[in-house]
Amino acid sequence: MSIAAPATPRRIAIVGVGNIGSKFAFQLARIGGHDVTVVARPDSNRLEQLRRDGAIVDVKGTQASVHVADVLDEQAPFDLVIVTLLAHQVDAVLPALRRSAAKCIQFMFNTLHPERLREAVGPERCAFGMDFVQATLDGDGRFKATVGAGGQKTLMDEERWADLFKASGLPATVERDMPSWLRCHVPLCVACESVSVTGVRRGGGASWKEVLALACGVHASFGLIKALGYPVYPRTKALIDRAPASMFAAVLWSMSRVRVFRELLATGQAEFEALIDAMIAAAPQAEDSVRVTDIAAMKPS
Repeated sequence: MSIAAPATPRRIAIVGVGNIGSKFAFQLARIGGHDVTVVARPDSNRLEQLRRDGAIVDVKGTQASVHVADVLDEQAPFDLVIVTLLAHQVDAVLPALRRSAAKCIQFMFNTLHPERLREAVGPERCAFGMDFVQATLDGDGRFKATVGAGGQKTLMDEERWADLFKASGLPATVERDMPSWLRCHVPLCVACESVSVTGVRRGGGASWKEVLALACGVHASFGLIKALGYPVYPRTKALIDRAPASMFAAVLWSMSRVRVFRELLATGQAEFEALIDAMIAAAPQAEDSVRVTDIAAMKPS
């Protein structure tokens, strides 16, 4: 079934053109009909690939024409800037985002401190989201993606951007409290990526001792979030927080034995290690004691 594009094309920039950013750019440009600029790291292989092609290209050779840049044009009045970098990478571009004439800046990554990002660019134009797209790039910069697997939808905190994504063939839905959602997703992101790295290293599933340590780390991480003065949100995460660690450990144990799951998330080692470091760094600001050793133990040995 064809998907109708919005009546008014938008001017969009995507900062970070890896797996997810590439899929977003492809759909928004080719299906949505938007004017898309992609910003890749200077002197990177990805920038070279994009300049060579002048487009986002999938593994079938289908192209979506985009503008390619190595820095964000701060004078351009973009309707939307989507940031698909990771939390530990975003500081490098925050000054340009702060100075940017963009009307809305949407951060789409796990972060323990969404309020810091909101303050950096201004609350009136800050938005948050979380992708639920499975995508990979091959060595030549062509992407392969699965969208909407298991009914999953990208989360947005503004209906206008959810509608824009849906009209571009990217299933999306509105989550009004994205900052809380992202903060509380950090422990689960860490656990799932960590167990995947462990499984890939071993060529099979993680041990019970390993998954139990991760589950205890998740509980300690939720304890940190509460000690910092925030609720565990939404209800599904609150249930994990209240349940015995052995129950979530069993989930991780089973997931680690699914090869596709392991290989998909094992690429996130830099992300989850940086998120663990961020939680440890935040512990001294907590009102109550935090089991920091359990959080640190979530890094694979």
